This record gives sequence, structure tokens and C-alpha cells, in this order.
Amino acid sequence: MSLVRRVVRWSCLSAAATGLSVPCIAAPPGSLPSYYAAQPPVENVDLTMYSRIREEGFKHSHVMQFAGALADGIGPRLTGSPNMAKANAWTRDTLKTIGLENAHLEDWGEFGMGWQQINTWVRMISPDPEPLWAQAAPWSPATKGPVSAEAVFVDAQEIKDLDKYKGKLSGKIVLLGALRPTPDITEPLFHRYTTEELAEMETYPTTVGRSGAPDPQRAMADRARLAALKAAALKMMTEEGVAAILTPSRDGGNGGGTGIIFDDNGANLVRGAQAKDKAVTIPNAVMMTEHYNRLARLLQAKVPVTLELNIETKFTGDHEHGFNTVAEIPGTDPKLKDQVVMVGGHLDSWISGTGATDNGAGSVVAMEAVRILKALGVKPKRTIRIALWSGEEQGLYGSEGYVKQHFGTFAEPKDADPNAPTYLRQRGALTTTKEWETLDAYYNLDNGTGKVRGVYTQENYAIAPIFRQWIAPLKDLGVSTISYRNTGGTDHLSYDAVGLPGFQYIQDPMDYETRTHHSDMDTYDRLHPLDLEQAAVVEAIFLYNTSEREAMMPRKPFPHPENERKAIAPIPGIYPNEVGEPDK
Repeated sequence: MSLVRRVVRWSCLSAAATGLSVPCIAAPPGSLPSYYAAQPPVENVDLTMYSRIREEGFKHSHVMQFAGALADGIGPRLTGSPNMAKANAWTRDTLKTIGLENAHLEDWGEFGMGWQQINTWVRMISPDPEPLWAQAAPWSPATKGPVSAEAVFVDAQEIKDLDKYKGKLSGKIVLLGALRPTPDITEPLFHRYTTEELAEMETYPTTVGRSGAPDPQRAMADRARLAALKAAALKMMTEEGVAAILTPSRDGGNGGGTGIIFDDNGANLVRGAQAKDKAVTIPNAVMMTEHYNRLARLLQAKVPVTLELNIETKFTGDHEHGFNTVAEIPGTDPKLKDQVVMVGGHLDSWISGTGATDNGAGSVVAMEAVRILKALGVKPKRTIRIALWSGEEQGLYGSEGYVKQHFGTFAEPKDADPNAPTYLRQRGALTTTKEWETLDAYYNLDNGTGKVRGVYTQENYAIAPIFRQWIAPLKDLGVSTISYRNTGGTDHLSYDAVGLPGFQYIQDPMDYETRTHHSDMDTYDRLHPLDLEQAAVVEAIFLYNTSEREAMMPRKPFPHPENERKAIAPIPGIYPNEVGEPDK
């Protein structure tokens, strides 16, 4: 009988052990693993080690050296691309040079087509010559050199609206998508958390339907409608032989505009565009909103517009695999060395910038954190492992693949809806591995370049008192906030899903959501060196503290998704093949 089954059968599911109030079953002495047991009330906080970590991290930092090599030297890192392969190799070799052991790449499976952008340009020839700003949409095929053609604005809100364009698109350059609004920017694009905002994060919202909360039913219906419309439009344009398709840049959290190109999942004409069986055969690019809007307005006014463009891209394989970079500082305690503390970030990015803040920052901070510990000659009780993921931007593929290979998998329930998006599918029972029993905690950084202000506990209530003691000596660095809330969108979720402690730090937002996230502005210039140094110091302290505790970090109750039902009822007919998971 596995340890997990023993825990489920014998453990006293008390508030101290799991945070749940349910009937208690007497447990034999010593049968409860430390991660489900009551925790020591007082942490052993080694202030001398805090001081040494701060000294090394602030006075001898390598974090910007790492960032320059990754963002400037390698550049954008789309999963499956040649640059992603370069980044995997560089991080592996650099971690080995730092002194980590067992530095290697782990294959998490097939991703899809390998692809890179070589060059993209668009210009208006008439009625007024002007260069226009655009980037190839990821996995767009190339044009056969420069192409000149008349432009057509396809303004369709429903599939039936496409009828008026039938037979009129052959050889044309199509503008597909409504004009984007460009409201005035009345608030700064750059922001640090205020004391009041951090205090609000420490409250737990319980009001159902609170003001501003998204309506998931409406969001899914809108997504499905748009996906079906895109699919119908793409089918018609493929049949008619359209020369190229231009789409407007999506909103970036600032209402649209500001001269930025956001080039991610939202720029693709189909979800999962990297898969060979979903490949778009028409060259397509995403254009800066202001330039797109000018063209669309001219065409709406019946002014003929002629464009010239060249989309130069390269495919490097139809069935490329994804890889994670992994390395370790081995544990030294005879009893604890087989337990593992992990830290990471995602190494992959989108293509229009160089992936500096998303998530080169989190990757180089993790590298710097383990460098600090090696430079200090720390010999941790537990093994400290760094993992840098790929495939995060398309759906947490790298971290989910790692978790499946090392920690556990969910069965497919018999009544699962095969047409439902992954994020709505019911999961079956979780089967865990021996490694699941030895993973102590995973720490993740993926919200841009801002300094760490605290940590989300992912509703792990037993861990908050531990973190509070750890951050008390870091108040002068601005680290003050423990939030019980869940935070989504990145790789700690892969751990949390299987009942393992996975955490994301709270970071100052800076201009991440308004300017750099998935955009051509995501470059080295947007990084803040002092903030990244601070984040690496905090992360190194968390790694050290976790590695040295006698007890393992407390866990939430063992997940049983097979006993749950989705709170959101399926909406009939909203699952066309093109509908995927929500954009991150």
C-alpha cells in the first residue's frame, strides 16, 4: 500500500493537518507524514545566513549578466524554435559552470512545428506611401518574396456576415478583425503596489459575483463565437486564395493602442497553430493598432488601398519536442537528502520582443538564486533543484509534462466530454509516484521584473505562519505580504494541481500588463536590475529555509477531482475544435 493510500485511510484529517473540519479517524503513532502533520510553531531563522545571502546577492550579483546573455544574446524563445534550443543549451551549460550538478535537458514530449521569424515588413503603396509596423503571427507560413495586392477589410461579427465577401478575395491582402479602440491613457502605465493594495491582498474575498468579476459563461460563449467565426473566415479565404491576412494587435491591458504589438495566442487564426494538422496555409501577421485602424478606415470610406508585404519565416520540423533545463545542488543530510526543493521559471517566450520580462526575468532570478547558494558554499540538507520550463505560453506544457513524469497523473474519467476545452474537463483519480512523497516545495517567479513583495499561499493556510516568520527580517526589502489567494497563469499550478506545495511570488506590477507582457516592448531595457537582485536574494532565502527545515512543508488536502463536479455547467455547442484554453 502506497504512502498516499495509507494517509487517506488512516490520517486524522484535523484542521491542523489539512485545514479541513471533518470527522477524525485515529491514526497509528508515526503514520502521518510531516507534510500532513502539525508544524512546529517557531521557525529556525538563521539570520547569519540571511546576511550572507544579502551580501552576495547585492554586492556580487550576476543577474543582469545572465539577463543580457539570454534576452540580447539569444533573443525570443518560441518553444520548438532554434532559439529555444540555444536557450536550453546555454542555461544547462551555465548552471554547470556555476557549479550545479546533474545539469541536463529533459524531454517532455512532442510540441509541434519548429518555426522562426526571419523578417517581416509591410508598407502602404497607395493612396499614401508609408511603412507600417507588423510582426508575423507565430507559425505563419512565408510569402514567396514581396507581395503587392489590393487590401480588403473583412468586417464580420457573425458567420453570415462573410457571405458578402465570397468571390471577392482572390489574391487580396485581407484585414481581418474590427477596428480596435485607442482610448486615452489617463493612468500611468507603470505602477508599484501601494501599502493599501498589499493590505487588501491579505484579505480573502468571499463575495460571490463581486463587482468586476468575470462572467465565465459569457467569456466562454464569446470565445466560442469568435473561434467559430475565425474558422469559417479562414476556410473561405483559403478556398479563394487570399494572398495574406493582417489582424490588429490585441488589447494589452491598457485599452489598446500606444504603438505596441502584442503577438501571442491572440494573434493566431487558430488555437494550437503549432500543430501540423492545424497549420494555417495563408501568410498572416499582426499589425500595430493605429496602423491597422488607418487602413481599415480608408477601406470603409471606399478609398482603394494597395499594400506590399514580405513575411519571411522558416519551419525547422513538423514534430519538434519540448525540453526543460534541470540542474541540482545535492542534499547532504543522510535523512533528508532525497527530498527536493525546487525553483523555476519559464524559459520560453513569444516572438515580437526578446522575452526579457516574460519570463527571462524569472529564469535568470532562479539561476542567480542557486548561484548565490553555490557561491556561499551552502551544503543544503535537502536537494535544491532548478527547472526552467518550455511550452508555458501554450499551456504549461513543460511543467505539466515534468509533473506527469515525476510526480503523478490523473485518470481520464469515463464520462469526460472529449470536445470540452482542457481547462473544463473533469479529471479522474490522481495516481502518485514515489517522488511525489519527496517533493518539498516549488517556488516560481513569473510576473515581470518587479521586486518581490510577498507570496501567494494558493489557499495553503498551514504554510502562512511559516512564510510570515521567514519574511519578517526582509521588511526593509519591501517583502511584507502573505496572501491566501490563488494566483493563476503559470507553472506553479502544475504542482498545486497534484497536491504539492507550489507557490508564485507577489511582484510589483511595473509596466508588465500594460506594456511588456507578450509584446515587442518586452526587452532587456524594461528590466530593473535592483528589483531582480532583490528577487534573487528573497528566492535564495526561501530555498535555503526550505532545505534546512526538519519537517517538510505543509500540504493542502490530497486532491480528489474524481469526487468533484465543475461549478460551471457546459454550454451546448460552444466547443468547436478551434476553442482552446484561455490566454494566459
